[in-house]
Amino acid sequence: MSINIPNPIKIYKIIHISKLPAIIKENYLLSDTEVHKRMPVGEAIGMKEIMRRRMEELRLNSHSDLYVGECVPFYFCPRSVMLYMLYMRNHPDIEYRGGQEPILHLVADMRIAVEYAEQAGLRWAFTNSNAGSRYFDDFAKLSDLDKIDWNAVRAIDWKNCKEQKQAEFLVEQRFPWELIEGIGVFSLERVNEVNKILAISNYQPAVNLKREWYY
Repeated sequence: MSINIPNPIKIYKIIHISKLPAIIKENYLLSDTEVHKRMPVGEAIGMKEIMRRRMEELRLNSHSDLYVGECVPFYFCPRSVMLYMLYMRNHPDIEYRGGQEPILHLVADMRIAVEYAEQAGLRWAFTNSNAGSRYFDDFAKLSDLDKIDWNAVRAIDWKNCKEQKQAEFLVEQRFPWELIEGIGVFSLERVNEVNKILAISNYQPAVNLKREWYY
């Protein structure tokens, strides 16, 4: 295994703050497929065409009957390429134009996530690039973590490694709210806003100002 593999390996899910009350109520983060079966709550920040492709076209090689969209996706880094597109507010396939300030980073530990999935009988995998593209490799063994380009994942200037920076960790169907160990936010105002929302939750992860996770 590459000495560049971080330990522990943290995974990051970005959501609009308006999604947080529904996650707390459900007690799970849900896959896009599961969300679309219900009445979606909160501001959507994804690309519609890519979300459709993930739900209807793109399957995992490691689990041939599992669509990408049937999994809850995480990145291996904050300050993702997707967040940059939200920050720019000009992508033609993203209806959301509210910028990066209302976006939260939900943080978990990958190995704990794997343990949860295996105990719950849910499949998991990770990719070495963007799982919304038509070309990516995916793996379902921890021994393959060296297939990820960790230097690209860590890169601040990612123009020459854009796809590799977007490596993803995927958990089938759902991910427990209680496994979110922290929430990174843009400003002190957001810290206070998130803490008010968390007042309705029996489980309250730490909320931290992480301006360096943003553009």
